[in-house]
Amino acid sequence: MALDGAFLRHLKSEIGDALIGTRVDKIFQPNRDELIFAFRGFDAAYKLLISARANSARINLTKIPVENPLQPPMLCMLLRKKLQGAKLLGIEQPDLERALLLRFDSVNELGDHVELTLAAEIMGRYSNIILIDENGKIIDALKRVDAEMSSERLVLPGLLYRLPPPQNKLSMLQCTAEEVLARIDALPRDMELSKALLAALQGVSPIVAREVQNSVGRGGEVFIRSMTPELRERTLYFVRRLIQTVRETSGAPYMVVDAQKKPKDFAFLDIHQYGASMVVSKKERFSELLDDFYAERDQIERMRVKSHDLLRLLTNHADRLNRKVANQTAELADCAKRDTYRIQGDLISANMYAIEKGTETVRLQNFYDENLAEIEIRLDPALTPQQNAQKYYKAYRKAKTAEEKLTEQIALAKTELAYIDSVFESLALAESERDLNEIRAELAEQGYVRRQRGRKNQKAAPLSAPLKFTTRDGFTVLVGRNNRQNDKLTMKDANNNDIWFHTKNIPGSHTVLVTDGRTPTEAAMEEAAVLAARHSRAKDSAQVPVDYTQIRYVSKPQGAKPGMVVYVNYKTIFVDPTKN
Repeated sequence: MALDGAFLRHLKSEIGDALIGTRVDKIFQPNRDELIFAFRGFDAAYKLLISARANSARINLTKIPVENPLQPPMLCMLLRKKLQGAKLLGIEQPDLERALLLRFDSVNELGDHVELTLAAEIMGRYSNIILIDENGKIIDALKRVDAEMSSERLVLPGLLYRLPPPQNKLSMLQCTAEEVLARIDALPRDMELSKALLAALQGVSPIVAREVQNSVGRGGEVFIRSMTPELRERTLYFVRRLIQTVRETSGAPYMVVDAQKKPKDFAFLDIHQYGASMVVSKKERFSELLDDFYAERDQIERMRVKSHDLLRLLTNHADRLNRKVANQTAELADCAKRDTYRIQGDLISANMYAIEKGTETVRLQNFYDENLAEIEIRLDPALTPQQNAQKYYKAYRKAKTAEEKLTEQIALAKTELAYIDSVFESLALAESERDLNEIRAELAEQGYVRRQRGRKNQKAAPLSAPLKFTTRDGFTVLVGRNNRQNDKLTMKDANNNDIWFHTKNIPGSHTVLVTDGRTPTEAAMEEAAVLAARHSRAKDSAQVPVDYTQIRYVSKPQGAKPGMVVYVNYKTIFVDPTKN
């Protein structure tokens, strides 16, 4: 990732142009690692996102809507108390450090104007958001750091705020290209130029260092030991250009996208090092680039955090059921000996006249064996021959009963595992807080989750609408988001003549092709099958089997769990869910 000090300098300029002079209108904390500040000016409103998440730390203007918790966290309430209504005076960046200091004019409890500072430190897993008072002391931080966590820099309320320890690198805001080259010359001779630039310059990311090397070496590798006078001159030229771009913030936002159209990297200058293997596109604004780059991973992370309790609950249930099935399967295997117990009882009964009480073992001819082989039978010497026979008959009956019960219990446990598997898939497909609430309500109905107090008699919220798609030839396809929605879609909303799709023996959503009395085309059938595969656990696979049949042939067994149905008269089609 390339949110380096130089990129942050460009962001600072963009954010400052929009926000300096505006006031904080609202403050939200969607999750533990993110804060959103809503600013309002005379003619426009803006939202500033500050994320301290390890894999997507950043600060940028955003337009992405984010759901907020009903109860704001403690830090959010503190920031509302201190900064709501405050005016943004300016934004500072110490050299090219990955930190921005937002200075606010705020009013305290006595009505006096005080200057508060919000430090946004964008440093990977060390990222933090810190509120600082007018005396430079920490009021509070998103991530408190005590002596057990770090011996170099403490971040605790009441302590003076200190910037992270500086690195021994040159700042492009003060140094010259000649000084950079001299620093490179002092490094090991077998070092690549790109790594040497990373070691010498502050605020430069790997992609920028590689781009300078790519320009110097015209696409080839460049090592310090092999730098000719021409390469040295080219290095000076391209380092001067880089320094000028950073000082004047004259760069532009560029995103690197791979062949699968997934964002791979970004920078504040045009990227040529990947050749034709990657696509580089220019964005209008740096904030827009970051929103686009992190949108998918942020959504996944937000939903992961919000669904963590449900995932843990389901994982515990699944582990318990798997252990139960394993133990019961082992017990069932032992029940296979039941016929041996019956045979031994029969042989003792048939030879009772020849067995004396007190005998510990006896060898008897097995008349069930075609070769009439002898078998050795253990006896309890304290019992009579008749009592020993009854003992083996009792063991036979016990094993037979256990087999019936175990078979039934294993089937029930496997059915429950299949249900839990389907809920796992619903969680994977959840896109919003409402989706999670519906899954939570479903689990409460099934007894997996305790109902919240005071909601026992409260009317349940209506289910959200299923996902809706339109095929190229105009047919509507509906896809359930969770098990309760699957039931409603399949058993209530769909017409008998509509076509029902589901991945074969793979957890996934119920998918319905709405026919409206028409005969669906082959293209529409294939598109519906692709959607069914895409909204299943097999979404990343190729050649996924999808069963389909008319709704009239789909039924729900009495007492079955949500989303569990049976179907007949079906056919199977194989599709590629990655197909556009």
